[in-house]
Amino acid sequence: MADQPLDKRDEIADFEQREITYGDDTKLVYKAGIGPAVIVMTEMPGITPEVARYARWVRDAGFTVWMPSLFGRDGEPGTMDLTLESMDSPCIRREFTAFAKGEGSPMVAWLRSLAADAHVECGGLGVGAIGMCFTGNFGLAMMLETSVLAPVMCQPSLPLDDPAVTGLAPETMVAIRQRLDEEDLTVLAYRFEGDSYCTAQRFEAFEEALGDRLHAQVLPDSAAAPGGWTGVPHSVVTTHLIDEAGQPTVQARDEILRFFAHRLNE
Repeated sequence: MADQPLDKRDEIADFEQREITYGDDTKLVYKAGIGPAVIVMTEMPGITPEVARYARWVRDAGFTVWMPSLFGRDGEPGTMDLTLESMDSPCIRREFTAFAKGEGSPMVAWLRSLAADAHVECGGLGVGAIGMCFTGNFGLAMMLETSVLAPVMCQPSLPLDDPAVTGLAPETMVAIRQRLDEEDLTVLAYRFEGDSYCTAQRFEAFEEALGDRLHAQVLPDSAAAPGGWTGVPHSVVTTHLIDEAGQPTVQARDEILRFFAHRLNE
């Protein structure tokens, strides 16, 4: 299909829509593609046109995208007003509280169940998972689901009030590190150098916890497309990606796609 304009509402009409329930929580999930499953978790303020564009790149690379609607207004261009609206929702306030206390995340528990079912339906060696911004840490926390083999964190931003911690409980980090070692798995992570939402201290905390199992990249601020609601270079594979050959953000996008292919294809 033709490229969708990024400054207009994206109807996401080329994705199947499913309502999926785990426990008492029902979420709308956008699904498209053929191949091993990849869970694409949206950044703030929701499934923007740039997030949907990224999901299409994953789909077109030979994967089945499962993109749950976690917050916000699906398809709307990102603005600060929409971000503040999303952050004020009850489910997001619960997530902020959980990360601030180092507790388990209700949203991550739901996402792990989605990954398990997506693996059964789509096959392949396992499932990929990419979190961004608010959900960046989720990409790693998903590793407690055994089907997840290819975790990616893009600009993990929680908790906002302590930029020097991972946001995951110590016992969770120990369990994840043990699994990475036992199964010889790795984690990809990306941020821009000047990003004040995802700081250098946060990457240092992840590096301390995961050692050489973490492959982290810091892109120069000059590699970011201008604009966006954040006021700083932030969204590596969405809003601040420069869609031109040779650009560092495109190289990051393609590296992630190769990572999924390497880990998930039989």
